Amino acid sequence: MKVLKTAVLVSGGGTNLQALIDYQIAQGDSCPYEIVCVISDSKKAFALERAAKAGIPSAICSPYAVMGEEVAKASDRDTKRLAVSNAMLEACEKYGAEAIVEAGCLTVLAGDILKKYENRIINLHPALLPKFGGVGMFGHHVHEAVIAAGEKESGCTIHIADGGCDTGKILIQKKVPVMPDDTPDTLYARIAPKEHEAIVEGLCMLAEMTLQK
Repeated sequence: MKVLKTAVLVSGGGTNLQALIDYQIAQGDSCPYEIVCVISDSKKAFALERAAKAGIPSAICSPYAVMGEEVAKASDRDTKRLAVSNAMLEACEKYGAEAIVEAGCLTVLAGDILKKYENRIINLHPALLPKFGGVGMFGHHVHEAVIAAGEKESGCTIHIADGGCDTGKILIQKKVPVMPDDTPDTLYARIAPKEHEAIVEGLCMLAEMTLQK
């Protein structure tokens, strides 16, 4: 059975990475994907420990790691974004990745990686896009904005990454109610299990779409 060799991009705790790992282990030879590397834009990401425990190779592509501290400090956001994206592309190619999952990765990809992996990059966003997407909309910032806007429902979205910030074709959305007494923490707790379902479904969908070509 042909499987989709996949790189997972992370920034933090890696709970969605863990969902992908757990599914791959549970499905064994029938899993349509194989995680071949985990790439982080932060050396402090706990997701790196999850990768190590699962025996998956990893790479750190933080601005400091790929540019050096002095250059990174003197560079603007777009310059750092491109440098990190190029380093991530090198890591993906090194480990033979055929597709990419952004599982809580805060770097908005730019440059050649978008051409190399066109229509083979999916991103998880913790809201119902196109609402509450864009620059600054990540983690608890999203949930705070949803509650402040008086929304009755929220959830998560899996979409094709196209170089914009939370733009691209939507593949999957999972919805949860927003309760009157919700805090960002309680809303996140309700959404998180849906994220774990959605990211697995999204990668399986991407595998099906890609391997059929």
